[in-house]
Order: sequence, then C-alpha cells, then structure tokens
Amino acid sequence: MPPDEDALLGEPSAPALTVAGVARRLGVAPATLRTWDRRYGLGPSAHAPGQHRRYTPQDVDRLLVMRRLTVDGVAPAEAARAALAAGSTGESPRPATVTPAHVVDAAVAGDVERCARLLALHDGADVGQWWTGLAEPSLHTLARLTVVDRPGVDAAATLTAAALAALRARTAVAPPPGTPVVLLLAPAGEPRPLSVHALAAALVAAGVDARIVGGPVGPHRVLELVLMSRPVAVVHLHEKAGAAPDALVGLVERLVHAHPDLPQFVVAPEGSTAHLPSGRSVHRARTFTGVLHEVAATAVSRDTIG
Repeated sequence: MPPDEDALLGEPSAPALTVAGVARRLGVAPATLRTWDRRYGLGPSAHAPGQHRRYTPQDVDRLLVMRRLTVDGVAPAEAARAALAAGSTGESPRPATVTPAHVVDAAVAGDVERCARLLALHDGADVGQWWTGLAEPSLHTLARLTVVDRPGVDAAATLTAAALAALRARTAVAPPPGTPVVLLLAPAGEPRPLSVHALAAALVAAGVDARIVGGPVGPHRVLELVLMSRPVAVVHLHEKAGAAPDALVGLVERLVHAHPDLPQFVVAPEGSTAHLPSGRSVHRARTFTGVLHEVAATAVSRDTIG
C-alpha cells in the first residue's frame, strides 16, 4: 500500500501549499518567500517523496507574522525571530494588543477561528471603541488590498462573519420589556452595512432596545413598524458617496409628515444629506461615535419623559 500523502505532509486535515499559492495568499512575491526561507529559515516544512516542499498552515501563520511586522517597519531579522517564536507554540496566540493588521492577516489566510478570536468582544469591552478602533479599520484596510482567494475562501466574508459573531455574542441576552426601542435601517436598494450591527450593539450596551430592519423597507412598511414598535428614534445609515438616494429622502419625508415629533438620525457622508427635509426632528450625523451618543441620549430622555 502506498504511503498516505497527508501523513507524510504532517497535516491530515489541511492541505499544504506551494510557494506560488502562499505568495498569492500573502500578497508577496515568490522571490520574497525564497529569501525568507534562505536567510531566516521561514520555509516550507512539509515534504512528500517526489514533490517539492510545501507550506503547512503553521508555516503560513509564521509568514503572516513576518509580513505584518516587516510592513510595520520592524527589521527583517527581528521580525523573523518573532515569527519563529510565534510558530513554536503550534497555535498563533491572541496578541496582547490586537491591531487591524492582525485581523486582516487572519482574514486573508481564511482562518475563521483566529479571526473570531482576534475580534472577540470580551466582558467589559466597549463596543463603540471596538468598532472605531479595530473592526472598522480592519474592514478599510482589507478593502485596500488586492487579494487572490482560493475557492471557498473569502477574506471579506471571513472578517464580516467574525465581527457579526462577536456582536451576536455580546447581545445574546434580550433587553428587558419596556426598554426604549430604536429602529435602524439602511436605504432601500443598498446592502446593509456592518456598521448597522455595530451601532445596534453599542446602543444595546447603552440601555436601548435597538432593532435592525431587514427586507423591504418601503415607506408603507416602515410606517407600520413605527406604529407597532413605538420607537423613540429612527436611524438611517447611508454609506455611499454622493447625494442621498430618493428612497431615503422620501422615507424621511413620510416619517416627518406622519410622526413630526419622532427623532430621525441620518448617518451619511458629508454633503450627501443636502436634500433631506429640514425640521427639528431630523438630525444629520457623520460619525459613528457622534450618532451613538446622540441617539442614546435621546432614547434615555424620551423614555424618562414617557
């Protein structure tokens, strides 16, 4: 019976990769990988008879550390020592200080579990700071990279899934009955941004029953939801550049007409809300932190009055 190739490679559950495959995954040149192998010993460790050496997942983890540190300006020799030390434990530990670079490295590698560990919201962690300081910068960093994924690997989806899991775990316990309700929604025809979930979770932490509206969000349906849930505020999140879409402007106008005292907060890029109706109940916001504080304060004050 021929020897089992997976056993020879030392990785029964994960495929080993060629130099070209690892270069695509890390976004570096194959020549760079060969240099790191020759100079620092950061080479492929798996071998099967008749084949070139291959990189195991542990090898790739070390190379991710090497790439991140060199990009951050660490000298290659020092970065290699840190990468080899990190790989000697068998599993990449959660760094003492997690940075967007750590998260992006895990997402590009398609390492779902590590990405989830890095983005986990531990007890006492501030959701707003987690979003503005780690999750959102990680998304922006990844968006600037050209990534070549293997079938079934999606760096953006890996990062998004890990962030959603962290927010879901933080808000697993439903707010008690009577907690002031806030509705959050994206304009019709636009994909729901991850920031909607982050803002909702931050509002829940601030004592608000934040509910995200999904599916068709036409004016008639939203008016029905307002009547049923009796929210203390409605938040519209529009992230696309350019003027606010007609659907968003029309929805805000309908809500102003039907519920003139209901506060509406429109989070959108600067200059995109010029055509929104004016009035004391319509508020414009450009930053996550700003709308979080304004909506939370509004919810608390209206709940006290009610």
